[in-house]
Amino acid sequence: MKSILLIGQSNMAGRGFIEDVSPIYNEHIKMLRNGRWQMMAEPLNFDRHISGVGPAASFAQAWTDDHPGDSIGIIPCAEGGSSIDEWGNDGILTRHAISEAKFAMETSEIAGILWHQGESDSYGERYKTYEEKLLSLFKHLREELNEPDIPIMIGELGHFLGKAGFGKSAAEYKQINEILSKVAHSEKNCYFVTAKGLTANPDGIHIDSISQRKFGLRYYEAFSKQKHVLDSLEIETDWIEKTADRELTKNERIFVQSTKFALGQMSFKEFSMRISAINEGK
Repeated sequence: MKSILLIGQSNMAGRGFIEDVSPIYNEHIKMLRNGRWQMMAEPLNFDRHISGVGPAASFAQAWTDDHPGDSIGIIPCAEGGSSIDEWGNDGILTRHAISEAKFAMETSEIAGILWHQGESDSYGERYKTYEEKLLSLFKHLREELNEPDIPIMIGELGHFLGKAGFGKSAAEYKQINEILSKVAHSEKNCYFVTAKGLTANPDGIHIDSISQRKFGLRYYEAFSKQKHVLDSLEIETDWIEKTADRELTKNERIFVQSTKFALGQMSFKEFSMRISAINEGK
């Protein structure tokens, strides 16, 4: 099984509202939780109780579209509000990510890293030291994982920043984006993923659910084609609609019903009837 490491801050963890998009259920998408590979359900990067939709689910769904019958694992290690300093080589977030990745590598082949971070460094001229710290992190990750050529997909910060809500404080996001682009274009096996056209939650800082679905597709395009993604993809809207209409497998249908029962959304009698119907192929 291939696996993907998620690192960065809240827009990688995901803050898109769950109810704003159709859920992605796929028995071939696993997430590492409590040391086990479990079937993915959003929020998959549970760094906060307010976690929601991020880019990883659509990334993984697109991967399974291209690799029918194969599974992919997601290693969630993003931390909301974290600055680049907290991703220092000896920092707890970096150590945790490396630990989780090494654990995942016991049962999977780590194939890539998704990075999205910088909102917390988009003020106070922090951009002046950002590039050096980012390069140091990437070098350290590759060395610690013994994966010198592992591809790293670098997401651009939202163009909506610096205008309203919490995002208003990220006034220097353009300077951070210039650095992210520079690193992606100059470092080996690093690929830039544009945030062009993506929109925000009402808070002005977090990418909304529909845009996160699109962002995940762009991350996958960069990963699968090993190229920079500098514009939106023509397939984005159609892909989202097609995925929402995807027929669930037997195991996925059981997973959905089991979740609803566990959340108290149906009685045991109704749950039993629905599971029996699924097992009978109805």
